[in-house]
Amino acid sequence: MDVSIIGCGAIGKKRAMALGCHDRLIACCDTDQTKGEAFASQFNCRYYADYMALIRDASCDAVVISVVNKYSHGIAIEALSHKRHVLVEKPLGRNLAEAKEILNSSAVNGCILKTGFNHVFHPAPQKAREIFNNGGIGRILNIRARYGHGGRPGMEKEWRASKDLCGGGELLDQGVHIVDLCRWFAGDISSVFGVVRTKYWASEVEDNAFVYMQSITGVDIQFNVSWTNWRNIFSFEVFGTDGYLSIEGLGGSYGMETLEYGVRNKGGGMPKIGVYQFPGDDVSWRNEWVEFEDAIEENRQPVGSGVDGMKANQIIEAIYRSSAEGRMVWL
Repeated sequence: MDVSIIGCGAIGKKRAMALGCHDRLIACCDTDQTKGEAFASQFNCRYYADYMALIRDASCDAVVISVVNKYSHGIAIEALSHKRHVLVEKPLGRNLAEAKEILNSSAVNGCILKTGFNHVFHPAPQKAREIFNNGGIGRILNIRARYGHGGRPGMEKEWRASKDLCGGGELLDQGVHIVDLCRWFAGDISSVFGVVRTKYWASEVEDNAFVYMQSITGVDIQFNVSWTNWRNIFSFEVFGTDGYLSIEGLGGSYGMETLEYGVRNKGGGMPKIGVYQFPGDDVSWRNEWVEFEDAIEENRQPVGSGVDGMKANQIIEAIYRSSAEGRMVWL
C-alpha cells in the first residue's frame, strides 16, 4: 500500500517504522522544513511543506495524520475528500463536533477511517481480551484504571497545555486511551460523573481527572489520569464474576508490560494466579497498522474505528460537562 505521513514528529516516525515490507512510504509533510526534510531523508520519501499539495499530488492509498490536535480535523477531511483512507492519531479532533465531521466525511467518501488507539494492540490487553472472550473471568463486574506521568520542566508551555491547540488536558491526552479500553471490554457507556482539576501545572487545561462511569450493561468503572503522578504508571484491571485480569506497565519508562490472571477460589481464600510477561520492543504500532490494512482490504470497520474515536470524544465531553455542572451526565 502506498502511504503518506503528515506530521514528522516522534509519532510520525513510529508510524513510518511500523509499515510492512509491502508498503511504500511515498511522501511526508511537516510545517518544520528541517524536521520534514530529515524525515524524508531517513525514510526515502518526498517532502512537502503543504499538506494540501501532498494530498492533491501524492498518489497514495492512505494518509496517516500525526499532528497537533487542532490541525487533524481539517487535514483528515481534506484527505478523505480526495478518497484517501485515513488513520488519525488520537483524539479524533479536539471535541465531539470535530469528530462527527471527520466521521461524516469518511462515510460520504466511502473511505476507511481509523483512530490511532494503539494501546488496544499492546500484547497484554490483547491476551486479556482473549481470556475474557473465552469466558476466563465470567461476567465483568467493574473496571479500575490509572494512567499518568509527571510531566517535564516547562510542560505548562507545551502545546498539550493549550486549550486551543489540544482541546483539553490529560483527560484528552492519556485519558482517551483509558476510555477506549473501557469501551473495548465493557461496551458503550451510559453515564459519567467526573471531576477535572488543574492542581499543579500553570496551564489552561486539566492535569488530573477523576472519573466514574457505568456501561449500558451495568459495569462500574473508575479511573484517574494524571500529569502529577511523578512516576510513570499504567494500570488497568478488569474484575469478573469468576476472576480478574490486571495489566501493569506499557514497556519503557512505564515498566515491563505484564498481565496477571486470577481465577476466583469459589471456596474462599487465594485465587489461582498466573502471570504473563511481555518484554521487548513495543509491537502495538505494527499490530495496529496490520489491523488498518486488513480493514481496508476487507472493506470493514477496524478495531479503533472512527466511530470509536467519536464515542470516546463524546464520553470525554460528558466528563467535562459533569465536572463543570457538578452532577452525573447521561449519554
